[in-house]
Amino acid sequence: MPVMVTNPDVKSAFLNGMLQEEVYVEQPKDFVDPHRPDDVYKLKRALYGLKQTPRAWYDRLIAYLTEHRFKRGFANTTIFIRKDKNYFVIAQIYVDDIVFGATNDSLTQSFIEEMKAMFEISMVGELTYFLGLQVKQTDSGIYINQAKYARNLVKRFGLDKAAHARTPMAANAKLTNDPSAEFVDVTLYRSMIGCLLYLTASRPDIAFSVGVCSRFQSNPKISHLNAVKRIIKYVGGTCDYGLFYRKESNLSLARFSDSDWTDNADYRKSTTGGCFYVGANLVAWMSKKQNSVFLSTAEAEYIATRSCCSQLL
Repeated sequence: MPVMVTNPDVKSAFLNGMLQEEVYVEQPKDFVDPHRPDDVYKLKRALYGLKQTPRAWYDRLIAYLTEHRFKRGFANTTIFIRKDKNYFVIAQIYVDDIVFGATNDSLTQSFIEEMKAMFEISMVGELTYFLGLQVKQTDSGIYINQAKYARNLVKRFGLDKAAHARTPMAANAKLTNDPSAEFVDVTLYRSMIGCLLYLTASRPDIAFSVGVCSRFQSNPKISHLNAVKRIIKYVGGTCDYGLFYRKESNLSLARFSDSDWTDNADYRKSTTGGCFYVGANLVAWMSKKQNSVFLSTAEAEYIATRSCCSQLL
């Protein structure tokens, strides 16, 4: 699938009067009318650079795509899809950037022409880097990773010189609230978890361990910090890991799910794990603590199956 990136020119959209929004500004300092100090100015036209600009532009773009037969995604409302017989166009919007592609080259070109006719856009070209994701396209498929982000993460927390861990978490590790242990810096711990959570966008191998450690963000202890550091040490030795999506005609959907049983020592709750494949390509994954306590492994696994099904829908 050819994938492109565009940067629509928001300024031209405003100046051409395509975005209609009422904008008010306060009276400038030292130039306040003493007789009407509470009055504000109403701009006759929205100006590029105001804080309202991204929202106004986004609303305009959504309206345009909807008018041209694009349907908005349910799980991700920034994705828009338009079907044309057996082919389709997908557009992913991020503020004023658009990543798009199609299953047919002619649809890609027609979408470019449509956008050029309505907006002033600058074509960046084939997608290679977007929001920390590195993309390499080959004849056999697309490889996605976050190698640069991963290296910066390891270096940021001072573990770039540390020995690499072979696994993100020990097989017999059982993290608890650990009430008698030493407290650690909450800000540092949450920062580590936040960075690792973003890395799970292309690293399903750390999804479970990061999910377990994220449960202790409100009151982290030294044992929790050591567990997070182990994950980062593992990342340090596997920075180039990522996902490869093969080009294939098999578009069958498969789901796999499982659950442990009362693995959480504090609340006796189980953890659900699941993954979803289109053909041989992994497209989604999840790892989360179940909401209730169950009396058997069968019950826990049944809830895991239901949870994965709802996630898919």
